[in-house]
Amino acid sequence: MNLPKRAEDAHAALAAAFNTGNVATVMSMYDTSGIIVPEPGKPVSGRDRFEEAIKAILSIRGKMEIKTVYCLQTGNIAIGRSEWNITDGDEVKVSAKGIEVMHQQTDGTWKILIDHAFGAETGLIA
Repeated sequence: MNLPKRAEDAHAALAAAFNTGNVATVMSMYDTSGIIVPEPGKPVSGRDRFEEAIKAILSIRGKMEIKTVYCLQTGNIAIGRSEWNITDGDEVKVSAKGIEVMHQQTDGTWKILIDHAFGAETGLIA
């Protein structure tokens, strides 16, 4: 899996990584020194907890699609707003609006530093 060379491509790359079903491939998209919020109100950090969160999300069988609503970049930091879902045929298993912070790596590729999968949901209180 090639990491994205542009911040605005991070969402599509993340969906492609999830759709492989491979934990290591998905983990490669993240800077695990950051935070992932796989469920509202349940942020986790640290490599082991990141991996647990990724495994839980991968256990939802189906295809992930992520639409980039916007991506704003300044220097080596970017923030994106996404709308994503996991579907199995016509069944929508999960659907949400997220916020992601990406960080450019020294090799020019981008990784997700903060992934708040439900961060743009209406009525969400931190």
